[in-house]
Amino acid sequence: MSLTLDLGGRTVVVTGGVRGVGAGISRAFLAAGADVVAVARRTPQTLPEADGRTARFVSLDVRDPDAAQAFADGLDRVDVLVNNAGGGPYLPVAEGDLRTHLKIIELNLSSALIMSRALRPKILERGGGSVINIGSVSGVRPSPGTAAYGAAKAGLHSLTQSLAVEWAPDIRVNTLILGMVRTELAHLHYGDEEGVAAVGRTVPLGRLADPYDIGAACVFLASDLASYVTGSSMQVHGGGERPAFLDAATVNKEESR
Repeated sequence: MSLTLDLGGRTVVVTGGVRGVGAGISRAFLAAGADVVAVARRTPQTLPEADGRTARFVSLDVRDPDAAQAFADGLDRVDVLVNNAGGGPYLPVAEGDLRTHLKIIELNLSSALIMSRALRPKILERGGGSVINIGSVSGVRPSPGTAAYGAAKAGLHSLTQSLAVEWAPDIRVNTLILGMVRTELAHLHYGDEEGVAAVGRTVPLGRLADPYDIGAACVFLASDLASYVTGSSMQVHGGGERPAFLDAATVNKEESR
Protein backbone atom coordinates (compact mmCIF):
# COMPACT_ATOMS: atom_id res chain seq x y z
CA MET A 1 0.00 0.00 0.00
CA SER A 2 1.35 3.42 -0.94
CA LEU A 3 0.20 6.92 -0.11
CA THR A 4 0.85 9.89 -2.35
CA LEU A 5 0.44 13.43 -1.08
CA ASP A 6 -0.86 15.39 -4.05
CA LEU A 7 -1.50 19.07 -3.35
CA GLY A 8 -1.98 20.00 -6.98
CA GLY A 9 -4.19 23.06 -7.46
CA ARG A 10 -3.51 24.44 -4.00
CA THR A 11 -1.66 27.67 -3.28
CA VAL A 12 0.80 27.79 -0.39
CA VAL A 13 2.32 30.95 1.08
CA VAL A 14 5.66 30.41 2.84
CA THR A 15 7.11 33.32 4.80
CA GLY A 16 10.88 33.40 4.76
CA GLY A 17 10.50 30.84 2.00
CA VAL A 18 13.58 31.51 -0.11
CA ARG A 19 16.46 30.22 1.99
CA GLY A 20 17.31 27.82 4.79
CA VAL A 21 14.39 25.98 6.32
CA GLY A 22 11.95 28.09 4.32
CA ALA A 23 13.50 27.04 1.01
CA GLY A 24 13.21 23.40 2.04
CA ILE A 25 9.53 23.93 2.85
CA SER A 26 8.93 25.65 -0.49
CA ARG A 27 10.64 22.81 -2.38
CA ALA A 28 8.60 20.15 -0.61
CA PHE A 29 5.32 21.83 -1.49
CA LEU A 30 6.44 22.30 -5.09
CA ALA A 31 7.29 18.60 -5.25
CA ALA A 32 3.79 17.84 -3.97
CA GLY A 33 2.30 19.80 -6.87
CA ALA A 34 1.29 22.98 -5.04
CA ASP A 35 1.81 26.51 -6.29
CA VAL A 36 4.16 28.27 -3.87
CA VAL A 37 4.38 31.98 -3.10
CA ALA A 38 7.60 32.55 -1.15
CA VAL A 39 7.86 35.89 0.64
CA ALA A 40 10.85 37.61 2.19
CA ARG A 41 12.16 41.13 2.58
CA ARG A 42 15.11 40.75 0.22
CA THR A 43 15.06 39.42 -3.32
CA PRO A 44 17.06 36.17 -3.47
CA GLN A 45 19.61 35.28 -6.14
CA THR A 46 17.79 32.01 -6.83
CA LEU A 47 14.31 30.74 -6.09
CA PRO A 48 13.33 27.34 -4.67
CA GLU A 49 12.42 24.80 -7.34
CA ALA A 50 11.50 21.14 -7.59
CA ASP A 51 10.49 18.85 -10.43
CA GLY A 52 10.82 21.67 -12.94
CA ARG A 53 8.54 24.00 -10.99
CA THR A 54 9.65 27.24 -9.33
CA ALA A 55 8.25 29.26 -6.44
CA ARG A 56 6.95 32.76 -7.10
CA PHE A 57 8.63 35.47 -5.03
CA VAL A 58 7.02 38.51 -3.42
CA SER A 59 8.99 41.04 -1.39
CA LEU A 60 7.24 41.62 1.94
CA ASP A 61 8.03 42.66 5.49
CA VAL A 62 5.78 40.26 7.40
CA ARG A 63 5.96 42.49 10.49
CA ASP A 64 4.08 45.28 8.68
CA PRO A 65 0.28 44.85 9.05
CA ASP A 66 -0.57 47.20 6.17
CA ALA A 67 1.88 45.53 3.81
CA ALA A 68 0.59 42.09 4.82
CA GLN A 69 -2.98 43.14 4.10
CA ALA A 70 -2.04 44.57 0.71
CA PHE A 71 -0.26 41.33 -0.10
CA ALA A 72 -3.30 39.28 0.90
CA ASP A 73 -5.62 41.45 -1.16
CA GLY A 74 -3.49 40.82 -4.24
CA LEU A 75 -3.72 37.01 -4.07
CA ASP A 76 -6.27 35.03 -6.04
CA ARG A 77 -6.39 32.19 -3.54
CA VAL A 78 -4.61 30.75 -0.49
CA ASP A 79 -5.03 27.24 0.85
CA VAL A 80 -2.04 26.98 3.18
CA LEU A 81 0.02 29.51 5.12
CA VAL A 82 3.37 28.51 6.59
CA ASN A 83 4.65 31.05 9.11
CA ASN A 84 8.34 30.26 8.86
CA ALA A 85 10.00 33.69 8.96
CA GLY A 86 12.07 33.99 12.10
CA GLY A 87 15.46 33.61 13.72
CA GLY A 88 17.68 35.72 15.91
CA PRO A 89 21.32 36.18 16.91
CA TYR A 90 23.02 35.08 20.11
CA LEU A 91 22.24 38.00 22.42
CA PRO A 92 21.87 37.68 26.21
CA VAL A 93 19.02 39.76 27.59
CA ALA A 94 21.27 42.19 29.49
CA GLU A 95 23.32 42.91 26.37
CA GLY A 96 22.69 44.80 23.15
CA ASP A 97 20.04 47.36 22.37
CA LEU A 98 16.61 46.69 23.85
CA ARG A 99 14.99 47.38 20.49
CA THR A 100 16.90 44.44 19.01
CA HIS A 101 15.27 42.06 21.49
CA LEU A 102 11.85 43.50 20.69
CA LYS A 103 12.45 43.11 16.96
CA ILE A 104 13.28 39.44 17.51
CA ILE A 105 9.91 38.97 19.19
CA GLU A 106 8.15 40.86 16.39
CA LEU A 107 9.74 38.66 13.72
CA ASN A 108 9.16 35.34 15.46
CA LEU A 109 5.73 35.94 16.99
CA SER A 110 3.96 39.11 15.88
CA SER A 111 4.52 38.37 12.20
CA ALA A 112 2.70 35.03 12.49
CA LEU A 113 -0.33 36.71 14.04
CA ILE A 114 -0.26 39.45 11.40
CA MET A 115 0.00 37.08 8.44
CA SER A 116 -2.53 34.59 9.81
CA ARG A 117 -5.08 37.34 10.37
CA ALA A 118 -4.47 38.91 6.94
CA LEU A 119 -4.74 35.64 4.99
CA ARG A 120 -7.61 34.08 6.94
CA PRO A 121 -10.35 35.51 4.67
CA LYS A 122 -8.57 34.19 1.56
CA ILE A 123 -8.29 30.73 3.09
CA LEU A 124 -11.97 30.76 4.00
CA GLU A 125 -12.95 31.75 0.44
CA ARG A 126 -11.91 28.27 -0.68
CA GLY A 127 -13.78 26.52 2.12
CA GLY A 128 -10.91 26.37 4.58
CA GLY A 129 -7.34 25.21 4.76
CA SER A 130 -4.31 25.06 7.00
CA VAL A 131 -1.91 27.31 8.90
CA ILE A 132 1.42 25.85 9.96
CA ASN A 133 3.64 27.71 12.40
CA ILE A 134 7.34 26.88 12.55
CA GLY A 135 8.29 26.69 16.22
CA SER A 136 11.43 25.59 18.02
CA VAL A 137 12.66 23.52 20.92
CA SER A 138 13.84 26.89 22.26
CA GLY A 139 10.21 27.61 23.03
CA VAL A 140 9.75 24.54 25.22
CA ARG A 141 13.01 24.61 27.22
CA PRO A 142 15.41 27.26 28.56
CA SER A 143 17.03 29.29 25.80
CA PRO A 144 20.01 31.08 27.40
CA GLY A 145 21.59 33.57 25.05
CA THR A 146 18.50 33.65 22.85
CA ALA A 147 15.83 34.39 25.44
CA ALA A 148 13.78 36.73 23.25
CA TYR A 149 13.72 34.12 20.50
CA GLY A 150 12.72 31.35 22.92
CA ALA A 151 10.00 33.50 24.49
CA ALA A 152 8.62 34.36 21.06
CA LYS A 153 8.52 30.70 20.04
CA ALA A 154 6.76 29.79 23.28
CA GLY A 155 4.20 32.45 22.44
CA LEU A 156 3.88 31.05 18.93
CA HIS A 157 3.06 27.62 20.32
CA SER A 158 0.34 29.18 22.48
CA LEU A 159 -0.99 31.20 19.54
CA THR A 160 -1.29 27.97 17.55
CA GLN A 161 -3.48 26.34 20.19
CA SER A 162 -5.72 29.37 20.54
CA LEU A 163 -6.21 29.87 16.80
CA ALA A 164 -6.92 26.17 16.36
CA VAL A 165 -9.93 26.62 18.65
CA GLU A 166 -11.02 30.03 17.35
CA TRP A 167 -10.84 29.08 13.67
CA ALA A 168 -12.14 25.51 13.81
CA PRO A 169 -13.51 23.70 11.95
CA ASP A 170 -12.61 25.51 8.72
CA ILE A 171 -8.92 26.24 9.32
CA ARG A 172 -6.56 23.78 10.97
CA VAL A 173 -3.63 25.36 12.84
CA ASN A 174 -0.56 23.38 13.91
CA THR A 175 3.03 23.90 14.99
CA LEU A 176 6.23 22.12 14.09
CA ILE A 177 8.74 22.19 16.95
CA LEU A 178 12.12 22.09 15.28
CA GLY A 179 15.44 21.01 16.65
CA MET A 180 18.74 21.69 14.91
CA VAL A 181 18.61 22.03 11.13
CA ARG A 182 21.54 22.09 8.73
CA THR A 183 21.18 25.13 6.47
CA GLU A 184 23.61 27.33 4.55
CA LEU A 185 24.11 29.26 7.82
CA ALA A 186 24.89 26.21 9.96
CA HIS A 187 28.55 27.18 10.23
CA LEU A 188 27.57 30.31 12.15
CA HIS A 189 26.01 28.19 14.88
CA TYR A 190 28.05 24.97 14.87
CA GLY A 191 31.37 25.76 13.19
CA ASP A 192 33.12 23.83 10.41
CA GLU A 193 32.24 20.37 9.07
CA GLU A 194 33.83 18.73 12.11
CA GLY A 195 31.72 20.91 14.39
CA VAL A 196 28.53 20.14 12.48
CA ALA A 197 29.28 16.42 12.65
CA ALA A 198 30.03 16.61 16.39
CA VAL A 199 26.76 18.40 17.08
CA GLY A 200 24.94 15.89 14.90
CA ARG A 201 26.22 13.06 17.06
CA THR A 202 24.40 14.54 20.05
CA VAL A 203 21.07 13.92 18.30
CA PRO A 204 19.59 10.42 18.76
CA LEU A 205 19.15 10.02 14.98
CA GLY A 206 22.80 10.96 14.52
CA ARG A 207 22.44 14.01 12.29
CA LEU A 208 20.99 17.48 11.99
CA ALA A 209 17.73 17.81 10.09
CA ASP A 210 17.73 18.70 6.42
CA PRO A 211 15.39 21.58 5.46
CA TYR A 212 13.48 19.14 3.28
CA ASP A 213 12.71 17.05 6.39
CA ILE A 214 10.82 20.05 7.71
CA GLY A 215 9.12 20.58 4.38
CA ALA A 216 7.90 16.98 4.29
CA ALA A 217 6.29 17.38 7.72
CA CYS A 218 4.61 20.58 6.53
CA VAL A 219 3.21 18.83 3.46
CA PHE A 220 1.74 16.13 5.70
CA LEU A 221 0.08 18.68 8.00
CA ALA A 222 -1.37 20.52 5.00
CA SER A 223 -2.68 17.33 3.39
CA ASP A 224 -5.96 15.52 3.81
CA LEU A 225 -4.11 12.82 5.75
CA ALA A 226 -3.96 15.32 8.63
CA SER A 227 -7.63 16.32 8.36
CA TYR A 228 -8.20 15.59 12.08
CA VAL A 229 -4.96 17.19 13.27
CA THR A 230 -5.26 20.70 14.66
CA GLY A 231 -3.88 22.51 17.69
CA SER A 232 -0.99 20.06 17.73
CA SER A 233 2.73 20.50 18.25
CA MET A 234 4.67 18.01 16.15
CA GLN A 235 8.25 17.56 17.32
CA VAL A 236 10.72 17.34 14.44
CA HIS A 237 14.00 17.18 16.32
CA GLY A 238 15.53 13.78 15.62
CA GLY A 239 14.76 12.50 19.10
CA GLY A 240 15.64 15.62 21.06
CA GLU A 241 18.62 16.32 23.27
CA ARG A 242 20.29 13.92 25.68
CA PRO A 243 19.79 15.27 29.24
CA ALA A 244 23.05 16.75 30.51
CA PHE A 245 22.66 15.17 33.95
CA LEU A 246 23.08 11.69 32.46
CA ASP A 247 26.67 12.52 31.51
CA ALA A 248 27.38 14.43 34.73
CA ALA A 249 26.12 11.76 37.14
CA THR A 250 28.64 9.47 38.81
CA VAL A 251 26.38 6.41 38.85
CA ASN A 252 25.27 3.93 36.19
CA LYS A 253 28.49 4.35 34.23
CA GLU A 254 29.77 1.52 32.12
CA GLU A 255 33.09 0.28 33.41
CA SER A 256 36.09 1.01 31.21
CA ARG A 257 37.29 -2.02 29.37
